[in-house]
Amino acid sequence: MKIIDNVFLVPGVVANPYILVDADGLTVIDTGLPRSERKILAYVASLGKSAQDVKRIIITHADLDHVGGLSALHKVTGARTYASKIEAEAIAAGKPSRQIKSSGFSIQRLVFTLLSPFMKAAPFQVDEILADGQILPVLGGLRVVDTSGHTPGHISLFAPAFEILFCGDSLVTDENGIHGSRSNLTWDDAKAKEAVRKQAGFGARVVCSGHGPVVMDATSKFPL
Repeated sequence: MKIIDNVFLVPGVVANPYILVDADGLTVIDTGLPRSERKILAYVASLGKSAQDVKRIIITHADLDHVGGLSALHKVTGARTYASKIEAEAIAAGKPSRQIKSSGFSIQRLVFTLLSPFMKAAPFQVDEILADGQILPVLGGLRVVDTSGHTPGHISLFAPAFEILFCGDSLVTDENGIHGSRSNLTWDDAKAKEAVRKQAGFGARVVCSGHGPVVMDATSKFPL
């Protein structure tokens, strides 16, 4: 699905992967559950591109539904891979960077519990560690933003030239707008709330979350 020029959402994947198109190739943000690489590569082909056109894969955090397809997608594309230090360490160990809270009931926690014994991300060594404030040569300058809270090393990515924010699970979107990380899946609630405030200050016109629809005209839709 086209979001804006050069930015696309891969449909039909549990955690939204995004494809960014630049003159030097494609960047993929997040890779879905294991075997989601098939849908990502099929969408790449629908853009008239090949697997070898994928030059970068960026992971916002190490939860299975965001990193599950990483190893297989890298194997096919040979793309350079990126994550924050904490999340990269978890990816290398083949596990999330934090434990899911054990109290309370939610569909999301139930899904994590049921899937864990059967679906695991293959341990993978990320090529490059990303730090807060770093600028990647994507979409005219893609800024790495520390949005720890949902997980200890969660990052988001903001492209000022396009006024577009890729927020992983630090924000959740639905038909009612933009919300903070769900508490039952959040490592640190205070940090998660700070991540929301930080991202609200960017003035992003478009918000692309890991779960939920893309929000257009997003500037006034952040939670207060």
